[in-house]
Amino acid sequence: MQAKESNPPDGGYGWVVVVSAFMVMGLTVAVLKTFGLFFVEIQQHFDGLASTTSWITSVTIAIFHLGAPVASSLCVRYTHRAVVITGGLLAFSGMALGFFGFSMLWMYLTTGFLQGLGISFSWTPAISIVSHYFSKKRALANAIASAGECAFAFTFGPFFQWLISQYGWKGALLIIGAIQLNICISGALMRPLASSCLLEAHHSKTQTPPGKSASRTDKEDKSPIIHKTFNWMLLKRPEFVLYAIFGILAAMSFFVPPLFLVPFSYSLGIDESWTASLLSILAMVDFAGRLLCGWYANLHITKTIHLLAMTITLISTSLLLLPLANNYVSLAIFTGFYGFFFGTTVAIHITVLADVVGMPEFDSALGLFMLIRSSGGFVGPPLAGLIVDMAGDYRAGFYMAGATLILSTGFLVTLDQVQQRKERQSQTCTKPEKSTLPYPSLHLLKHK
Repeated sequence: MQAKESNPPDGGYGWVVVVSAFMVMGLTVAVLKTFGLFFVEIQQHFDGLASTTSWITSVTIAIFHLGAPVASSLCVRYTHRAVVITGGLLAFSGMALGFFGFSMLWMYLTTGFLQGLGISFSWTPAISIVSHYFSKKRALANAIASAGECAFAFTFGPFFQWLISQYGWKGALLIIGAIQLNICISGALMRPLASSCLLEAHHSKTQTPPGKSASRTDKEDKSPIIHKTFNWMLLKRPEFVLYAIFGILAAMSFFVPPLFLVPFSYSLGIDESWTASLLSILAMVDFAGRLLCGWYANLHITKTIHLLAMTITLISTSLLLLPLANNYVSLAIFTGFYGFFFGTTVAIHITVLADVVGMPEFDSALGLFMLIRSSGGFVGPPLAGLIVDMAGDYRAGFYMAGATLILSTGFLVTLDQVQQRKERQSQTCTKPEKSTLPYPSLHLLKHK
């Protein structure tokens, strides 16, 4: 395999990679976010409880998170292109096999496990390779790529609803799986760079930039390769542990509203065609929230962790108010508030993780964070489904999600206090060194 570039080109073919990643985001996460349209159909087909049916989404979310560090490791061993193509085939297999719908367990294994693994193997390398292709314009490139999730979710809502009405939920799954094969085409366009995967190690050995010693350059260039996927020592750092707990609680809540939004709208007597539009509204305001919050965060007016705490508080407030809706208009308004603040959170929560652990540990921390956070995504939907079954009202699911997010804010506040305390201690440690500078004359007088 020949290297095409030795440094991030910050443009050129990189924009092809961005468009490919845009497609992958839309064909993976957007499908997961709109899967709530199948919830009632599958529940009625198997005559199951809400808690039982919600395990399908729960398994998908958990495998998506658990597979992320595995996908990262495979990118190092092989290429981003190969892993994305594999993910596309797995995603297609999950939906195509789900078409048979033998039992609820079968749905867990197909549209749950296989689909989740396919999403993980597609999403993780797609996000990663964009960062390899861009340096100065990395924030812009990542923003455009991640926008695919919102753009596709906007159209997938009414489109999936139409598929279900025309072909039934089984036929819709098969068609969606066929559409997801386009992930393989997008992956094929992700040409490896010399600075990515295995090529990175070779390049660091053969080239030394001007002004740097060979030994220093080798250490810097090889660090992405020799760095461990999991640095378990991070678990001894209070800051990372606090942020990981926040991640668990947030994951317990984030996937609940899209899952129960459609059934809740049905319980209010809202027509199916109008219900599908709620998911489109959710996608539109999510897109706007990401762009606006990303732009504001780059101004560095507000500390990112403070901004994250504010957005989480606003999300929880919107979720607690959403059950008050009693018609389409009020439900659309509260859904819009939730979607906007969700987008603002997604725009900065990874940035906060980088601030917490520092860039040298970021890759390791991201894999470990995704692994830990998966427990929240795995437990959240079934727990909310159980609460809904006990209460006999879909409103209970939104209350559970809002309360859990309020609890997560406490860990962000505690994390900020720990960071501030460490900053004060570091400033105190530097004061004695500075205090000796104003008195050089006294030192000379002693010797005289």
